[in-house]
Amino acid sequence: MSLIRWSPMWDPFAELDESMRLPAVNPSLKAFVPAVDIYETDNAVVVEAPLAGMRPEDVQVSVEKGVLTLRGETKKEHEVEEKNYYRKEVRSGTFYREIALPAPVLDDKTAAEFKDGILRITCPKATQSKTNKVDVKIVKK
Repeated sequence: MSLIRWSPMWDPFAELDESMRLPAVNPSLKAFVPAVDIYETDNAVVVEAPLAGMRPEDVQVSVEKGVLTLRGETKKEHEVEEKNYYRKEVRSGTFYREIALPAPVLDDKTAAEFKDGILRITCPKATQSKTNKVDVKIVKK
């Protein structure tokens, strides 16, 4: 399986569209989408997402029909409006992401753990039924 680079931040057409609008759109208002690493072991599909600064109770994980859904909310406890920011890149708000898993998994056996700012989701693989070889005769009519 080849590695696919995921980049949620750059879309040339969206960038062109935004540059044509007046007034300019504040880039900090774009949606927050967590990056993920997905890999397979012999027994499971593992998804890791760095969610530094978030609390486990602010993140929801679900798996249904081979699709992993991550949703959550980052909150700013004390927003101070009178600050004179030079740069403001830390985002807060809600996020939502659906990821198609690369192998069939046991939805009800999926487990997640949150450690050192990394959310690790382990989805045990479903046993694939063995296929029986069937010889089919081709009949000419």
